[in-house]
Amino acid sequence: MASTAQHFELASDAVEHGELYVRAFNSGDADAVNRMYTEDAISVWEPGRPLTGQARKDALAEFLSMRPTMRAKLLESHVTSGTALLVVDWEIDVTTPEGPQHLKGTGLDVLRRGADGKWRFAVDNPFGEAGV
Repeated sequence: MASTAQHFELASDAVEHGELYVRAFNSGDADAVNRMYTEDAISVWEPGRPLTGQARKDALAEFLSMRPTMRAKLLESHVTSGTALLVVDWEIDVTTPEGPQHLKGTGLDVLRRGADGKWRFAVDNPFGEAGV
């Protein structure tokens, strides 16, 4: 798949970051989605199993290869000058080798503003309500 990463400008507003993330995620373009994370970002896509670095990137690419579709609704946002906490209800429909699945949860996401003024995930915890 040709990358469409250049079509997804990073957000200069923390709340817009979530909207852009859903669009990038639904495009299936792992490069576009990965641009939305800091280099040292942590993702907890499976409760209790945080991923970072290449392991995070590989897991994302594998999941996106199944062409999931996401919907999300922002519940709360708390933004300081360089850090933001977003609380998001989300749902994903995906067909895995085991068959169709409907996933949902309430995510707790920590964003960090880069030197370029753009927001990126530092911590992506879609199962934040489950605790870790």
